[in-house]
Amino acid sequence: MKLGIIGLPSSGKTTIFNALTRGDAPTGQSMGGRFDVSTAVVDVRDDRIDTLSAMFNPKKTIYARIIYTDVGGLKKSEQKGSSLSGALLNHLSGLDGFVHVVRAFKSELVPHMDGSVNPLRDLETLDIELLFSDLDIVEKRLEKLQSGLARGAFRGEKAAAQAEAALFEQLHEALSEERPLRDLDLTEEQIKGLRGYGLLTLKPMLVVFNISDDQEELTPEYDHSLTVVTNLRGKLEMELSQLSADNDTESLDMFMDEYGVTELSLDKVIRLNYELMGLQSFFTVGEDEVRAWTIQKGANAVQAAGTIHSDLAKGFIRAETVAYHDLITLGSLPEARNAGKLRQEGKTYIVKDGDVINIKFNL
Repeated sequence: MKLGIIGLPSSGKTTIFNALTRGDAPTGQSMGGRFDVSTAVVDVRDDRIDTLSAMFNPKKTIYARIIYTDVGGLKKSEQKGSSLSGALLNHLSGLDGFVHVVRAFKSELVPHMDGSVNPLRDLETLDIELLFSDLDIVEKRLEKLQSGLARGAFRGEKAAAQAEAALFEQLHEALSEERPLRDLDLTEEQIKGLRGYGLLTLKPMLVVFNISDDQEELTPEYDHSLTVVTNLRGKLEMELSQLSADNDTESLDMFMDEYGVTELSLDKVIRLNYELMGLQSFFTVGEDEVRAWTIQKGANAVQAAGTIHSDLAKGFIRAETVAYHDLITLGSLPEARNAGKLRQEGKTYIVKDGDVINIKFNL
């Protein structure tokens, strides 16, 4: 999973990036407009992997991973229309979702580009930039479809072109009304067909209000599909993250207790994104490797096999499956088999969160 941390200049997105990645990228005032990306790969910490690793004592233990990119270059457009450069748009289009950092803290050291702090205004500003980008893409495609249909250019594919034109008219209407495309009730087939267009408002969005240490959390009305809103004390969370990176558990526990922090932001944001994007984990175990894999909720055993390797999906025979809690309770795979908890599942089996799976295949 690859997530982009986006925000207007001086929103504190690099501070949040450091908090989520245990990083130390330089922070400071930026006027924006220059495309720049910092990238970090983060392990998805999961106590279940640690327990399985202790049980199997493998040569390698591999956690699921998230790639975060701190995306610079977004700014308020001075005129109607998208201000996103080609390079910036290409990068944003390739992401699976966004962490949108919105400034809510006040600081005389970091003046706001508009002269005042107004989180809802800033949230709307960047939303509009993403909307304008999508509107430009949709209008160009719709014009091409309508022109081609008028000229009879699609011939044997006329029905498909008409269906696509109807879909793009629906997209155009929503964007013209300043509604993000993730609010539309689109089918899986329609969403799959739109993936190649890199539509930004179709992507899941985690909105993070970046508040100061002593500031109350914001609870604005911001109701959209595939959208979650949360608050983070960015500067504090960055400091806690760096204590975690240094393994200074004594200081970390002391500061978390002092400020009432029950969950570090790097864990909280991962959890929220998993929930937002409908993701879950399954595990493979053995003497060589214990590993976590990320998959969509509702995925079947063949899709799980394909997540591991395409050859496993092609030659799928069956999946040996045991629930994590059953395996831990019984103590070993042989005991799970003797207790009837190690099951043989076919192609249509729906994978559950925490399943331990061994794929049987033949090529």
